[in-house]
Amino acid sequence: MSVLIAPSLLAADFSNLARDIAAAERGGADLLHLDVMDGHFVPNLSLGPTVVKAVRRVATVPLDVHLMIEQPDRYIESFVEAGASMISVHVEASRHLHRTIAFIKGLGIRAGVAINPATPVSALEEIAPDVDHVLVMSVNPGFGGQTFIPRSESKIRAVRHLLDRAGSRVPIEVDGGVDTSNAARLVAAGVNILVAGTTIFRAPDPERAVRELREAATAPAGQRV
Repeated sequence: MSVLIAPSLLAADFSNLARDIAAAERGGADLLHLDVMDGHFVPNLSLGPTVVKAVRRVATVPLDVHLMIEQPDRYIESFVEAGASMISVHVEASRHLHRTIAFIKGLGIRAGVAINPATPVSALEEIAPDVDHVLVMSVNPGFGGQTFIPRSESKIRAVRHLLDRAGSRVPIEVDGGVDTSNAARLVAAGVNILVAGTTIFRAPDPERAVRELREAATAPAGQRV
């Protein structure tokens, strides 16, 4: 399975969003990652369906929407209508997770589950066969620019093992503190989708930053940092 790069728009310049999206796409971005926060599940507020719809009008790659919100079922349909290609909901925020995953799939898009750093991998046991992807948070969600939690690497390996035991080859996505220094190790641990915000959009040249992240992630073993 190839490595996909998903620049996180949380770190983009919202006064020049179309410019930043275009730069990321020129660099070879495979997806655009959009974090949705409600100020309850996480201590911050961010974009809603209106912004997703605006991004959809200018983006040429699929939109990866991460719902860091309580009661996600109430808003899923709005994000699908706005243009989401895949949606992740949190294990910790969904009371009836199987129902939520089925609902997302019923709307014709990919359904994933996200798991926070302090949540054990075993929380995925019963839902693993039903999801299209798993998003492992390698920072505590709510803010961009945080430092990667080192233990996340072993957690990713554990998630991959759990998925394999469930007979699932769905991709693992990682979000939080991803950069050129750890990308190759994360891929080796089992990651297929690298989400990066600050590394890309706070770089002098976001287009080049996307290319450099992919190069770092796919470098031969002897050339890895």
